[in-house]
Amino acid sequence: MRTQYVEQIIEDPAGQQQRVTVNIGESPLAWLYARGHLNERHFRAGELLRADWEKAGMAPQVTMRWDAAPTQSGRKGAGRPADPTLRQISARDRFHAAIAAAGPGLSDILWRVACAGEGLVAAEKALGWPTRAGKLVLTLALDRVAAWYRVAGGEQRATP
Repeated sequence: MRTQYVEQIIEDPAGQQQRVTVNIGESPLAWLYARGHLNERHFRAGELLRADWEKAGMAPQVTMRWDAAPTQSGRKGAGRPADPTLRQISARDRFHAAIAAAGPGLSDILWRVACAGEGLVAAEKALGWPTRAGKLVLTLALDRVAAWYRVAGGEQRATP
């Protein structure tokens, strides 16, 4: 399988833009966008949601945390969890508010595809949905999240 890279401009919630090179095989949202199944507004909203999820530190930790080595009066004991930064707290609040804006029934597939990186087929199977139902539900969820993030645009590039 050949890796494909696309150069994109990403804008954060504060309005700052940066040019990044993205491997479209890495993100299911990027894959759907590159093939015309999502419009730019939906793609940007999903990327903002994923960025907040990652900034909040909500992804599973796969390595040992060396920053929280416990030392308590010379005794070994359980250390306190590291205090979250203001940036993490803000990102967590934005993430939860965006998921709430998507609504029940829509947030499941949104989280699986945008944050966990599951493909549509895998997400549909995990949720027990019929084939091809995921794309419609995902676009509805992304539309609500785009409205919550106030993402402008909405060019009708997406195909049903």
